[in-house]
Amino acid sequence: MSYQLPEDLNPELMPVAWMIGRWEGNGKATYPGTEDFDFGQQIDFAHNGGNYLHYLSQIFEVDDQGMAIRPLDMETGFWRPQKDGSLEVVLCNPGGYAEVWYGSIDGAKIELVTDAVVRTASAEEYAAGQRLYGNVAGELLWTFDKAAQGHSLQNHMWARLRRA
Repeated sequence: MSYQLPEDLNPELMPVAWMIGRWEGNGKATYPGTEDFDFGQQIDFAHNGGNYLHYLSQIFEVDDQGMAIRPLDMETGFWRPQKDGSLEVVLCNPGGYAEVWYGSIDGAKIELVTDAVVRTASAEEYAAGQRLYGNVAGELLWTFDKAAQGHSLQNHMWARLRRA
């Protein structure tokens, strides 16, 4: 599927412009002490003319045919590319977390690491994360490594999404 840049796109968003739009697909999750599971995902990257992207990710439990059954998790935030090729991301989710991520943009590859993770009193322990996003043959591939519940940084989730 071809993609056209929005006419009113802020020039500072050019390094992440390939992400704008809706992405849908499936992924897998694993972590010590939890049961592995498959999930469906929808990610929306939107702009309003400002120098940031609004990000919304929704993850769903899926049936045997890959159809969404019920929501599992979501996160929202803002992606702010910088003039030096770096990227600042601020995210939060209903599990009681807010995260500040820093990283780099290298063409269609984005690497992020947490600078800060804050959580509410009722949120599960979560210390750090690392993410990789890439446009591979027109698909959005991503992976998320996390350190939580006393475990060192290790792979937790990954997905392959197609432009909707």
